[in-house]
Amino acid sequence: MHDPDPPFRPVRRLHGYLPLEDHGLIGDGRTAALVGLDGSISWMCLPRFDSEPLFCGLLDHAPGGHFRLAPEDLVDARQRYEPDTGVLATDLRGPTGAVRVTDALVLRSGADLTDDTPGDRAELVRSAVVLDGTVRLRAEFQPRGGAQTRALFSGLEVRPSRRPDLRLHLRSNRPMSGLHGTHDMRQGDRLDLVLSWGRFHRHHRFDTDAMLRATTEAWRRWMGYFAYQGPEEPLVRRSALTLKLCDDWANGSLVAAPTSSLPAPIGGVRNWDYRYAWIRDAAFAVFALRSIGFRGEADAFLGWVLDAFETSRRPRIMYELQGTPVPDEVVDGELEGYRRSAPVRWGNGATDQRQHDVYGEILDCAHLWLRAGGEIQPALCASLAELADTAERTCLEPDQGIWEVRSQGRVFTYSASLCQVALDRAARIGQGLCLPGSVGRWRASADRLRHLILEQSWDEDAKTLSAHLDGGGVLDASLLALPLRKVVPAAHPRMVATATAIAERLSAGGGLLYRYLHTDAPDGLPGDEGAFVLCSFWLVDNLAAQGRLEEAEELYASLCARASPLGLLSEQIHPITGEFMGNFPQAFSHIGVIASGVNIARARAGGSR
Repeated sequence: MHDPDPPFRPVRRLHGYLPLEDHGLIGDGRTAALVGLDGSISWMCLPRFDSEPLFCGLLDHAPGGHFRLAPEDLVDARQRYEPDTGVLATDLRGPTGAVRVTDALVLRSGADLTDDTPGDRAELVRSAVVLDGTVRLRAEFQPRGGAQTRALFSGLEVRPSRRPDLRLHLRSNRPMSGLHGTHDMRQGDRLDLVLSWGRFHRHHRFDTDAMLRATTEAWRRWMGYFAYQGPEEPLVRRSALTLKLCDDWANGSLVAAPTSSLPAPIGGVRNWDYRYAWIRDAAFAVFALRSIGFRGEADAFLGWVLDAFETSRRPRIMYELQGTPVPDEVVDGELEGYRRSAPVRWGNGATDQRQHDVYGEILDCAHLWLRAGGEIQPALCASLAELADTAERTCLEPDQGIWEVRSQGRVFTYSASLCQVALDRAARIGQGLCLPGSVGRWRASADRLRHLILEQSWDEDAKTLSAHLDGGGVLDASLLALPLRKVVPAAHPRMVATATAIAERLSAGGGLLYRYLHTDAPDGLPGDEGAFVLCSFWLVDNLAAQGRLEEAEELYASLCARASPLGLLSEQIHPITGEFMGNFPQAFSHIGVIASGVNIARARAGGSR
């Protein structure tokens, strides 16, 4: 079973860097890596998504480090996934021949990806086979900061200089004299490389075919649960796989993206570390995953949110994948940044921001958890009741909002709306669980807050709801999410007018939308940014719910056409060049692909979200 091979294309670089869209993602539920069209792994964190990178040439092509496997004098290349898997094949052509490199973070034989258990082997396989002609294949293993090596078990023990805690084992089916080498090969010849960071075995069977086969079979067993009948089905399939590659399988959490500090825009300073789990991603991800057959992953994320909240005893907007606090934000002055876009940051300074939407996110997750048949213990019930009371008390106080602005806080309409969600869900939960609080008061407060949002954020002159509760006509694409969170119906006249205003005034062209205009809503950071991909999918959802199905389908198709040749999407897109911007691939963007496809399919069938 193979997809048609895509055409070869030139390998292009800007300031020494491949475009983001010329990378593929591989992963094993514990970590991930980006494989470039040039045969280089330029991003890989070990042993976890949020560990210090072993290779981060993506953020500095010279000292950042890479694991390259490609012909000398590379001419052009192409990439494709093995269908329904996270196994990536890159064909690379030199002047005299071509080689196929198959990459995978391999999985255990018989691994069940539906279980909340690790499926990884802590091994990376890179398998190169010459397709035709002759190739001088160059292999370069260069961790950031260099490494010490010694011969060990038919391979090399590698000790990265920056990571004395990390013990690596690099093996090959051909003799290795060091971390760099060339191999003269002809049609049918093969070079297999296996990097291990788990247990080392002196007598370990070296069978990359078996490892790749087991990995392929595990992915395809998991995709057997995929259930979707709607538009852009191949991209929805790939989006499901991409979300699974961003999923921490043992913990149930989901990284916003597996990368850090990819800039939006190039040359700007809006470079953030996204290798953590945001609470607000949960409800959107749960809808998307459940809608296409992956209920286990959806329930695992819900459970993780409740565990993280209960353990931390305070509502944080994001956590490490294990549910612990995110590290303080620090700047890495040694790296120049992707395409010379400094600074490079590790950790995330927004983790302690005041963002009132988190109250609604947690209570919505609790509500969804109960609807899925889960149970909530009395101690957590008490904490949820306190959270509802906090939402009621603070809903009209300033915060930093969904976009985590680094300017003075405002009373954001979206934040107030999620406080309404918190009160509404607390009332619903309290009916069945008898939360220690007043269900009637929460319900009445939720109704009053919904009415207040519709009245106070409405700007009669601009004919739109506003980003802030003081009106003023300032637009924010987060308003498009109000119908998705069941705060305001999509067909409400004021919501219809707002969606129209956002489509016109926040347009970046070609169906793309800005989150907000920096001239109207300063966020404390210099420069502008690109179009935010998820916002356009939210517009699709609004159009479909308003009965404007033809417009929704047209916009959805145009957005899906912007995916990379491998079916991946970034956080943002440059409105003029179409280049990808921001961390990549972005879970939120792929959630949008799935959710909007499902909503269109339901609208076609006469249903509703």
